[in-house]
Amino acid sequence: MQTFTEPKPFVEHPDFAKQRAASRRRLDYRDIDPPLRDLVRGFARFDLCFTLQCCYGHFVHDLQPDKHNTDPLPATAALSDIDYRMAYMAFCVENGERGRSFVDGLAKLRDIDPEYVQFGSSDWFRARHPNLFVVQVEPKRFQYEDSCRVDFGEALRIEWVRNRFFQEIQGLLSILTEGE
Repeated sequence: MQTFTEPKPFVEHPDFAKQRAASRRRLDYRDIDPPLRDLVRGFARFDLCFTLQCCYGHFVHDLQPDKHNTDPLPATAALSDIDYRMAYMAFCVENGERGRSFVDGLAKLRDIDPEYVQFGSSDWFRARHPNLFVVQVEPKRFQYEDSCRVDFGEALRIEWVRNRFFQEIQGLLSILTEGE
């Protein structure tokens, strides 16, 4: 099932506050990849959005067969056929000036590397959560897939982009924190 789509326009969302509160009540940080826990905690403090799902992005290969590992790739290795499980964050965003500004910041994440970072929506989520926006790190040719197989050189590129991606998202969170 293809879930990633082009970004959809904002619409009215009268249940936003109720959905945000319910999402926060259900939030179990043990289910979140450890490198993302503080980031999700940070966003949970703000009323303009809530995180629906996220993934740090996982590299599975002969030296690291755990599909949930968050270890960096080895600096040098004769690895081939690395399975990459996509890094992403999905946010439901309040329809208002601050929410639109936040979404503009998410869209600019594509500037990190347009061949590896996509910004859009997800019809699967959006059916229940209007104003849903997704940013993801995935080779563009696989942008509609949850995972892909790449060679070691491309995996290193993806890892660099993924790390920068989450640094930039942390920067967006810092801007929100300064505005408090």
